[in-house]
Amino acid sequence: MKKKEIEKKYKGYIENLRKYNLSYFDKSDPLVSDSDYDKLKRDILDLEKQYKYLKSNNSPSILIGHKPSKNFKKLPHRVPMLSLGNAFSEEDLINFEKKITNFLSKNEGYEISYCAEPKIDGISASLTYVNGVLEKGLSRGDGKEGEDITRNLSTIKDIPKKILSKNFPEEIDIRGEVFIQNSDFENLKDKFANPRNAASGSLRQKNPEDTKKIPLKFIAYTFGFEKGLNADNQFDYLKKLDSWGFKTNPLNKLISGVKNLIKNYNEIEKKRSNLDFDIDGVVYKVNDFNLQKRLGYVANAPRWAVAHKFSSNKAVSEIKDIEIQIGRTGALTPVAKIKPINIGGVQVSNATLHNEDEIIRKDIRIGDTVTVERAGDVIPHVISVDILKRKNTSKKFIFPKKCPCGYETIKDFNKITKKFDAVRRCPDRGFECNRIAKEKLKHFVSKEAFNIDGFGKKIVEKFWELNLIKLPQDIFKLDYGKIEKLDGWGKLSADNLRYSVDEKKQISLERFIYSLGIRHIGLENAKLLSRYFGSFQKLKNLPKKNNYNDLLNIDGIGETQLVSIKNFFSKDINLKILNELDKVLNIKNAKAVNTRGLLKDKSFLVTGKLNNISRAEVKSLIEENSGTTVSSVSKKLNYLITGEKPTKKKINSAKALKIKIIDQDEFLKMLNKTS
Repeated sequence: MKKKEIEKKYKGYIENLRKYNLSYFDKSDPLVSDSDYDKLKRDILDLEKQYKYLKSNNSPSILIGHKPSKNFKKLPHRVPMLSLGNAFSEEDLINFEKKITNFLSKNEGYEISYCAEPKIDGISASLTYVNGVLEKGLSRGDGKEGEDITRNLSTIKDIPKKILSKNFPEEIDIRGEVFIQNSDFENLKDKFANPRNAASGSLRQKNPEDTKKIPLKFIAYTFGFEKGLNADNQFDYLKKLDSWGFKTNPLNKLISGVKNLIKNYNEIEKKRSNLDFDIDGVVYKVNDFNLQKRLGYVANAPRWAVAHKFSSNKAVSEIKDIEIQIGRTGALTPVAKIKPINIGGVQVSNATLHNEDEIIRKDIRIGDTVTVERAGDVIPHVISVDILKRKNTSKKFIFPKKCPCGYETIKDFNKITKKFDAVRRCPDRGFECNRIAKEKLKHFVSKEAFNIDGFGKKIVEKFWELNLIKLPQDIFKLDYGKIEKLDGWGKLSADNLRYSVDEKKQISLERFIYSLGIRHIGLENAKLLSRYFGSFQKLKNLPKKNNYNDLLNIDGIGETQLVSIKNFFSKDINLKILNELDKVLNIKNAKAVNTRGLLKDKSFLVTGKLNNISRAEVKSLIEENSGTTVSSVSKKLNYLITGEKPTKKKINSAKALKIKIIDQDEFLKMLNKTS
């Protein structure tokens, strides 16, 4: 990469980090998972290491956390509250120990004693005691100065207000984590995304009486400034904290040797789902305070400590129940209701079991201890069962043969594979099945369909229960007088919703076709049908003309899509919906297709993350310029566009088929554009 490209990439990373820090520390609303946040920090530090000219005051090598909120008075920490370096593997721990022994000029066999402390996922706080009396409490802030939240911290019962022990230091800043137990969070989950957000939001209440109502806890684990502390090592200090009336983590251990650290780490990860508080790793601190002083600090982190993060995408939990959910196409999806666990900074209480065959194959049962995986934006799913922990009273799960609407379910026969599909489904009854109808309404207002601002899935659920909507046309005939009287609403909210709904009464034909939720008709097929029909009236008249087979002439529409379209138009309720929507909507005719664009007769596929441009925008650019996009690597593909972390399989397949592989800049040059 050229210098300008490197600098641009670096600035993009720094800007993302700034946004994430602002949302995480100041608004108590994380935008990304902990693992993605940690990766971004590593990417920035790696770039700085590789290119020495890269510098920013917002770099994680300089900055810790975020500037304190304006809601509270700012005060300096007498000793900075530093962040920790991260370890993710045994190799990382070996390197961590090697750096320590090298710095201390010790032989390879030198044994280091570590205090291993589970890392609670909460909000850091520093408590200043003078002559045993709590005088001040600060948040971490940016590490150098924090928010004065003394009054809010004083409402926490775990924090002693006065300590009478004779061996308590004359002055000390005791540091720890404020958190909410998972059992207490059950009563707050409607207001906050996860326990950490609940703790952060509660500490930022302007009125301490509001904070007092929240069941906050505090666990102490270290200190900043001290005057008169009599302790030689970290483990001894933790014992003193106990004797002074502070709560410490019951899983703290004194351990030597990387192998033993790994063993303890694995044991704690197994216990993780049974704990009543969220932990995201184990912190290892060189136990001896003299060694800590010798080792000192590098950048903004101590040399003598590291945080060994848990696998960001897996955790162990217990299945409390198995529910059957019905999708908009009638598919019956079994969902495990699990004991809530934190995976990569996200509170997970549901995990998909995919289908009936998957339950049988893995022999998944209610009450089982299971491993749940959540990778990126993929829906959490159960990957394995711990049979050894299964109870003797356990019974096999029997998949229901009927939809809750009362109809017998079916499994479609696949003519290509000559097998029945794994998915059991309610026959495609559309709005005649209440369960399917509700899901179809969620699809109708979704981002790629009508995209009505403020009309998400939860609103659909609520309005459905109140009988305000049952069919798509009901959305455009809402009783806003009733809505403004609902709990949590009001005239302004109702007027805003009215504006959002009215704004979407004009829609393109392709979005409208997609919004109908016809099985096997996704966005791409909706575009093809939109171009074929040209207008809504021609689409609506399809059953009258009965020329369904002509649709097979459209490249991309096959027998499967044809059957679904026929089925949709064969139902009187669907024809009624189309007629009613025709009265309230302005459905725009399809745009004429540009057949002479710069990308005429060229096909593209994107793999990896692109810089400052979404895949949807790339797709739109390709289509606007007469090109096409495909979903997989095949002989039909002309160009594979690669971004960061592309899929190796796609790269290898493209090379094997001698398909041209280009990057983002090369693609934009084809359009006479620059990134």
